[in-house]
Amino acid sequence: MKSLFKKNTAIDQEYHEIKALKQSVLNAGMTEPTRDIALKEVDRLSKISPSSTEYTIGLNHIEYLASLPWGIRTDDKLDIEWAQKVLDTEHAGLHEVKERILEFLAVRILKLSGRHSILVIDDEETTCKNLKYTLNKEGYQVETLSSGEEALSLLEQRHFDIVITDLKMKQIDGLTILNHIKSNYPSTEVIIITGYATVDTAVDALTKGSYQFLAKPLKLETIRSTVKKALSQNRLALDNSTTILCFSGPPGTGKTSLGRAIAKSLNRKFIRISLAGIKDEADIRGHRRSYTGALPGRIIQEIRRCESQNPLIMLDEIDKLGNEFKGDPAAALLEVLDPEQNRSFIDHYLDVPFDLSDVMFIATANIISAIPAPLLDRFEVIHLSGYTHQEKRHIAFNHMIPKAVKESGLTKSPPVFSEQALDVIIKNHTREAGLRDLERKIAAVCRKISLKMVRNNDTSQPITILPDHISDYLGPKKYFSEVAQAKNRIGLSTGLAWTQTGGEIIFIEATAMEGRGQLILTGSLGEVMKESAQAALSYIRSHTDSLNLPDTRFDKKDIHIHVPAGAIQKDGPSAGITIAAALVSLFTRRVCRRDVALSGELTLSGRILPVGGIKEKILAASEAGISTLIFPEKNLGDIQVINDSILSQVNIITANDLSDIIDHVLL
Repeated sequence: MKSLFKKNTAIDQEYHEIKALKQSVLNAGMTEPTRDIALKEVDRLSKISPSSTEYTIGLNHIEYLASLPWGIRTDDKLDIEWAQKVLDTEHAGLHEVKERILEFLAVRILKLSGRHSILVIDDEETTCKNLKYTLNKEGYQVETLSSGEEALSLLEQRHFDIVITDLKMKQIDGLTILNHIKSNYPSTEVIIITGYATVDTAVDALTKGSYQFLAKPLKLETIRSTVKKALSQNRLALDNSTTILCFSGPPGTGKTSLGRAIAKSLNRKFIRISLAGIKDEADIRGHRRSYTGALPGRIIQEIRRCESQNPLIMLDEIDKLGNEFKGDPAAALLEVLDPEQNRSFIDHYLDVPFDLSDVMFIATANIISAIPAPLLDRFEVIHLSGYTHQEKRHIAFNHMIPKAVKESGLTKSPPVFSEQALDVIIKNHTREAGLRDLERKIAAVCRKISLKMVRNNDTSQPITILPDHISDYLGPKKYFSEVAQAKNRIGLSTGLAWTQTGGEIIFIEATAMEGRGQLILTGSLGEVMKESAQAALSYIRSHTDSLNLPDTRFDKKDIHIHVPAGAIQKDGPSAGITIAAALVSLFTRRVCRRDVALSGELTLSGRILPVGGIKEKILAASEAGISTLIFPEKNLGDIQVINDSILSQVNIITANDLSDIIDHVLL
């Protein structure tokens, strides 16, 4: 009797579990195809023993499906002034980047706030009036016409999202209008209404591309829901031309926090997914349920966690994706980021389509060249070059110092940083395009002040930090203005280089000795720099007269070109004219100016070719105390778009030929 009672109890428990599971599927708000699949799975589970592994797997799968935010979205905040305020509050400087982000948001705001337009064509005046009244109340912009001829004429002048047309009309009927629209305006949905509905006409209309075929008399609720569903198929808010931004720049320039600021300005949930080191395709697409411990991919997991179907997802460090035998995660991302495909993204674990078209994706990278080409093709790249000295000072006073004071427990008696002391930290203890090292130094100063207060048992008196105090807190200065303090020398020129951490100053040394005419290159140079050195020497040897070189027997001399900091690999085309300047200085015995820096590639005919990283190089030169910069004339467009506050710190000369710059570089 007891065993029978236990058996009945287990059956009741299983029945209630299946019933609750079925109800959770019905309440989840899934799309109809997904709901049907889930309900079939529930029915299948009801026939399986609860003790089997298959039952547990199926139960977990359905519960996960029901827990996803089907149709749950946050409302976008359509306020460009609010977005401007958020970006300015979160970030100082980066004016060009902010402007592009505001343009991006403005386009989305216009699309999201635009009213959908509907054209109603019917020769019955009452039908036109009723439909116009009903659809206007729903917020749509409605035009009504009484004939097919007028409709075809208006369609050539204006775009409509939906056309509602009567089937039977004089001269031009509804099927003719349907054929014309589908041939010329395929994005426009057509709904046919008629009082003479038959199965054959309905099949004919649907076969030719009609979205729906409705019989008169029309039910207002039916027409409202049909129009809503038709518009959801072709939303203006997120059409196939959706741009995916990719922030590129050195570490610490605020790429991730910019994405967070955009999410805040749009009132969207923010998700950050770090892609650095991901080597398995399953991290994006998930595992199939047949695997032990199977889980969905990171995209679906994070959407479920944030409980919104339209978050902003930041794909961080996308240039550091791995690639192994387990599959290519970059290839899996192609489906995620393609608006043509992500409307029905299928995660292997879910095994049903999930709409990602409402998700706003933003990627970040340090080096664009490391991103696979098919993936890069989906991005609009926005470069973050780095911060000027004034911008660093502003960010430090407004963000970093208050944060460091709070984290160091100094809120009751916060230290006061003088501008001069902060300048000493920026110039003598940090050298970076971003802000991370500066933040660490400020935090270190605050921690040492906290220790000093605790040791002296005195937390009442705030400390004023002056320039002379910085060495006590951070030790002797780490970085020196090599250029400002160095002497002008023969055969030693100053160049500008770009790296993934920003702009850098490099020095190129050249010397000659008795030998057999060999060219010796040292300093861990890459192939491009070696070729630049050979091209520079060949140009000088073939233009001794125009360069006013003394009679030099190149075949009796070995020429040694060296770039210091030999342990650091160096490569790129920017050093061509810098090497040439060092060699001309060597052979003419004219002294090279150390306060003049060069960047540009040199051809065998002496032409100077354009290079990249102009803004980063100008910032690095300004930090190093260089007064004059020489760039290719073809880079003039890159220079003109740089902020005047940066350009005012240096004198920039552009040239097309090496002979034009010799007198600017050599004394």
